[in-house]
Amino acid sequence: MTVTTYDKFPEVPIKGFDNQAWQGWRNILTALKPRLTQKPKTVLVIDCYPGVRLAELEREIASLSPALLISAENARRDEQALHELLARNLTDDRVFGVLSCHQLPEFFEPDRLEALRQQVADAQSGLVIVYGPGASLVHAGDVLVYADLPRWEIQMRMRSGELGNWGVENQHEDILRRYKRAFFIEWRVFDKHKTPLLKRADFLLDTTVSDEPAMVSGEALRAGLAQTAEQPFRVVPFFDPGVWGGQWMKNQFDLDPSKPNYAWCFDCVPEENSLLLRFGDVRIEIPSLDVVLLHPRELLGEKVHARFGAEFPIRFDFLDTIGGQNLSFQVHPLTEYIQQQFGMHYTQDESYYILEAEPGAVVYLGTKTGTDPAAMIDDLHQAAQGEKAFDDERFVNQIPARKHDHFLIPAGTVHCSGFGTMVLEISATPYIFTFKLWDWGRLGLDGLPRPVHLAHGEQVIDWQRDTQWVHKHLVNRIEPVAEGEGWREERTGLHEREFIETRRHWFTTPVTHHTDGGVNVLNLVEGAEARVESPTGAFAPFVVHYAETFIVPASVGEYRISPWGKGIGQQLATVKAWVRG
Repeated sequence: MTVTTYDKFPEVPIKGFDNQAWQGWRNILTALKPRLTQKPKTVLVIDCYPGVRLAELEREIASLSPALLISAENARRDEQALHELLARNLTDDRVFGVLSCHQLPEFFEPDRLEALRQQVADAQSGLVIVYGPGASLVHAGDVLVYADLPRWEIQMRMRSGELGNWGVENQHEDILRRYKRAFFIEWRVFDKHKTPLLKRADFLLDTTVSDEPAMVSGEALRAGLAQTAEQPFRVVPFFDPGVWGGQWMKNQFDLDPSKPNYAWCFDCVPEENSLLLRFGDVRIEIPSLDVVLLHPRELLGEKVHARFGAEFPIRFDFLDTIGGQNLSFQVHPLTEYIQQQFGMHYTQDESYYILEAEPGAVVYLGTKTGTDPAAMIDDLHQAAQGEKAFDDERFVNQIPARKHDHFLIPAGTVHCSGFGTMVLEISATPYIFTFKLWDWGRLGLDGLPRPVHLAHGEQVIDWQRDTQWVHKHLVNRIEPVAEGEGWREERTGLHEREFIETRRHWFTTPVTHHTDGGVNVLNLVEGAEARVESPTGAFAPFVVHYAETFIVPASVGEYRISPWGKGIGQQLATVKAWVRG
């Protein structure tokens, strides 16, 4: 096993703005005060992402002694009205909804919103503060602060029972239903709302840690995001236990030993991960999606941005079953199905790259030749009803899995990783759209039966992906591409139905890469350390360690990866992914 110094809290150092970030409420309010006393009447607007602790915010801003303090929440529609507005998108399903195209003003009562606007207009002098989600709908703000936090922190608050969905007292509702409402509706609506605000905000307030906020000027934030989009960087990984989780990541990445296991690591999922920006002594944590929203062209490249908009289409994550159990047996929807049923415009094609594997490990992939679809579906239905265990040996291929194997999994292919594997999953980003077909009779960590989606799954299984087809098209499609002194490049996939291309480079000497106008995502899959650098000095050298995923924005162009530190003298390898042209 390769020894690693995996960095769990990677930062992006930002140049030139060390004095434009503040830590703690006292310093933040001190920094704000000069901007609030320049005119006889000043309107301070603090717009918020849903999930910000409003009680803490209100308590602290009250110390500014405002003449008028207004919560935008007072104009929000009530719970029943919101439910009626969103019923079509929420659906009755526990996991899946329909992506929302709502705009934030639809969530507010027009008469109440106008009444709040009139209150602000009627104030003659002094400090007027409007705060809460949607506060900028009341007033544009003489001073605008945007209070942000990452989706992962929102999920932690949901799980603890602290947080329900926005506008709903449902803190104790099934966590899957709360997450569904956030994923399909709230986050979509608020990302649209906050994007123009981030472009003009005077300050960004980082509310990730309770009672320990940080703030950065809007000018510094925007400069920081611009700098990030011009250099290689990592987002902040997060690790999560699961019913099937293993022990490899716990040991390899020095994680909390008190946890029973770790099933997932989202190592590069910008919709979910944080981004840490370092301004002198102050670290600002924001959603990494913010750099996608504000700099999609520089980050993604013209062609990828034109195709996907301000969405990051490539996902790298880890699935750990070493010392654990099989993943759920599953299938992902075909493109037309995900479009018609859920409003998503691309599907979850994926692949399993095997970082480590124990002897006897397997990947379940495709149906066995000669399988009768009706017989397999009937067997799955009986299993779902608890009448029997699914006869996986009868219906599904079990393919031996070894270190550095690469299994390609276009949508419609039944699959799962067996126990004893450490998988680097390289896939398209809409990861929520997994149709579980069989979960080996397990309960979730919450003690509830894990949801199975046979009604969806049986509609999308491609029965032509049998034993011969899978071995020919999906298992280790390794092709030599080029080689030089001390390096060689191989194509490892993905299948022609998938929009992601992957290449593996083995090297003991520096290797030159080029983004060719599209974002690159890489992982150091072999070797202790490597250094990523610009041949022209366009960005500071960037060191990566074994198993770390990093993003190279399209704007970088040419870059070089070299053995470094403990990696010198070793055989190193990277896997690189990008969107095919």
